[in-house]
Amino acid sequence: MKPLLSSLFLLLAFSLSAQAPTAVPIPQEPHHHLVLENDYVRVFRVSVPAHESTLLHQHDVPYLYVSLGPADVINAVQGKPEVRLVLADGQLGYSPGHFAHVARNDSDLPFNNVTIELLKPQGEPRNLCDKVVDGAVQTCTGEVKGLPANSPLRALPKLGIVPRRSFETDEISVAFYSLSLVGTYNEDSKSPRLLVVEDGPQLHVEITGESAKSLSNGETVWIDAGKEWKMVLPRGDKPTRFLMIRFKDDASSLE
Repeated sequence: MKPLLSSLFLLLAFSLSAQAPTAVPIPQEPHHHLVLENDYVRVFRVSVPAHESTLLHQHDVPYLYVSLGPADVINAVQGKPEVRLVLADGQLGYSPGHFAHVARNDSDLPFNNVTIELLKPQGEPRNLCDKVVDGAVQTCTGEVKGLPANSPLRALPKLGIVPRRSFETDEISVAFYSLSLVGTYNEDSKSPRLLVVEDGPQLHVEITGESAKSLSNGETVWIDAGKEWKMVLPRGDKPTRFLMIRFKDDASSLE
């Protein structure tokens, strides 16, 4: 009898393990395309066509995501009820990670976003001028942290630049920008940062010692601390919108 019971338990355990799907690492999920990686971030461009789903994939670290266009997607977290997410164009989200899920696009529109894995501990998330995380404290001021006192971006109304402090953790500060005038703006990066260009005419970025880049539609550029850089804003029918993520390595840059 004991050998029979042992065999039954082993068979049951094998059957349950065979039924449980195994999550793949994000780089192995075919809808996630790695576009940038360093000590701070891994950045993926995500594209799920209408009526398609991702594989079950694992998020091991905190991450931000920015929706490129409106989206209506089902978030099926392993072991939890499914949740429908209706996202606006440019909507920012944050997750502490440590789960596996499937993103299922049942709508007639493609689901596109930029997913930014944050490779350092983030601490407590804080909403600023956007409600990014449910239940977090929210504060909103007009000041955009991280700009040097002599930065031309401080002359916001005159330059047609409309920033919005969106969200922060102990490690990062996130702001949205909308640039509507033609011109050139210079800045000296006191801390590392990532630019994610969302919509509008291409944003031309020149970083000292690197090739110039023209960015649009979810494209990104990394700027190391201590690098001088400038943006050249083209003429267009609508503003160029981008997201700036600053990493708080240098506390003096956040005063």
